[in-house]
Amino acid sequence: MSSHRRTVIAGSLLTASFTSVMILGFAASADDEGGLSKHGGKTVDAVPAGVKLSTLLSKEIKVDKKSKETDITGVVKNEGSKASGEIRLLVVGFDGLTVKNVEGCSAIPEGDLPDGANSGFACAIDDLAAGKSKTYAIDATYDLSKKGKICLPVQNADGSKTWWQQGPVPFGATNQAPNEPATPLLLGTDNSPVTPGGGDGRGDDGGGGGNGKDGKPDELPQTGPADRILPLGLVGAALVSAGAAGLWWNQRRARQEG
Repeated sequence: MSSHRRTVIAGSLLTASFTSVMILGFAASADDEGGLSKHGGKTVDAVPAGVKLSTLLSKEIKVDKKSKETDITGVVKNEGSKASGEIRLLVVGFDGLTVKNVEGCSAIPEGDLPDGANSGFACAIDDLAAGKSKTYAIDATYDLSKKGKICLPVQNADGSKTWWQQGPVPFGATNQAPNEPATPLLLGTDNSPVTPGGGDGRGDDGGGGGNGKDGKPDELPQTGPADRILPLGLVGAALVSAGAAGLWWNQRRARQEG
């Protein structure tokens, strides 16, 4: 694989966990805009002076039970006072959520995806002026029998810096209705799949109370990953921690391969 292709997913080493419910709770805040939210997002590398990049994702999506299709809105913003210069937005799917297309963007080859990802697209942006944003229509499928996550990093043009990363953040529902034609999923909620018998499919992921008609309501799930930034420059295999939906991204700079 060429160093040019490898830089598609280059960036800071990040890992995610679900231990910051109070810090990144899904309550409405100044970071929410209409039906969109910055939930699960965090600044990573220091951006150029005057540039302030971030992303937004749909707060709620609906998954068609038959086709498994769903539509997600992704937005990249520059809330700073200066233009961004060349940047790129990555849209990456994990587990039950598969990204099928992002309008105006190019599919990331399978061999260039971070370990654990099943799909991804790279969106090149020549320049994002101060105070401006760019919206992307994301076509995806969601296997409701699984948990699913999405990740939106914003990088510089060659992928050596990650200015911002939202996720990997889950979409999910705690009480799926098996007889409805479409299932609503909320951003920042870990999915509790429905079993063939109509249960909530907690299995080994259980804990948090009953879900029967006469039982007490389930406890709310822990929501939203807190990204912990790790040192740069480590070279080796990427690692996914399945239990905590953790993600380690390998720093792949062209100069390291020269």
